[in-house]
Amino acid sequence: MENYCLTAPRYKEMGYRRCGSSGLLLPEISLGFWHNFGANDDYEVCKSIVHYAFDHGVTYFDLANNYGPPYGSAEETFGRIFMESLRAHRDELIIATKAGHDMWPGPYGEWSSRKSLIASLDQSLKRMKLDYVDIFYSHRPDFQTPLEETMETLVDIVRQGKALYVGISKYPAEMAARAYDYLASRHVRPLVYQGRYSMLNREPEEDILPQCAERGVGFVAFSPLAQGLLTDRYLRGIPDGSRMTKSRFLRPDVLTDELMRCLRHLNEMAARRGQTLAEMALAWCLRRPEVTSVIVGASSVAQLEKNLQARKNIVFTPEEEEQLLNS
Repeated sequence: MENYCLTAPRYKEMGYRRCGSSGLLLPEISLGFWHNFGANDDYEVCKSIVHYAFDHGVTYFDLANNYGPPYGSAEETFGRIFMESLRAHRDELIIATKAGHDMWPGPYGEWSSRKSLIASLDQSLKRMKLDYVDIFYSHRPDFQTPLEETMETLVDIVRQGKALYVGISKYPAEMAARAYDYLASRHVRPLVYQGRYSMLNREPEEDILPQCAERGVGFVAFSPLAQGLLTDRYLRGIPDGSRMTKSRFLRPDVLTDELMRCLRHLNEMAARRGQTLAEMALAWCLRRPEVTSVIVGASSVAQLEKNLQARKNIVFTPEEEEQLLNS
């Protein structure tokens, strides 16, 4: 283990929110491993980002079995960092992983059968060098597997000590309600719902956020920067080497003239608030009391440092709220 010393005031630099009605506190800003932590990324850069995050109060690290690329490599990267420098701090960390999306060939490498979920979590624990994860998510709804089978598996995972808490991601509200009811009936807390939420995607405000508040479930927002659209990167077009030029998840045709006008308007608003567009976008998500944490990705320490500034101003005036709702 390397000689790694955390900064003493790290917990004073971050705000923490209770996850629903549970006793668990999560940082307002968390670090996601979806991109930038795969086998082809610079390991020393990955480690420096994780160290900077933890040094500044980020205690929640969000992974999934198929994050990379290639699949599994983000968990392997985290496992290496953990063994080298974070193992002594295990009780200060909230480590989450997920299963449900495509992971390995054949009929058991995706979706949410008992076979798939347990096999996937066992593999994830080995890659991350962990005895347990703090949160294990059903990564997406499975309309073929009986919901009771998936939820029963989550219950058993908790009772086996492989996860402290369980959550769901991207479930429609009606299915989420059934999941919450099943878990509660088995005396396992449905801790958290993870969903896509940003200034460009406000759908959770219609049903998911009110449901979370009613049920005492925390909400963790992923893609709060809309995969980089809510940054200054695309304000002048599509730069070479950007995610839009190489990712199948963000295609150039989404950057319409109408969206460009919207992004520039939002950028002007952010400037008047003394924030970057990215900072305002994160603050906008955090303005909602139902939101426990927002997950950000980072390809450099400098990028993460800028994103962490967002929590310094999460208050919006009624006039700003009106403008944003009409953007």
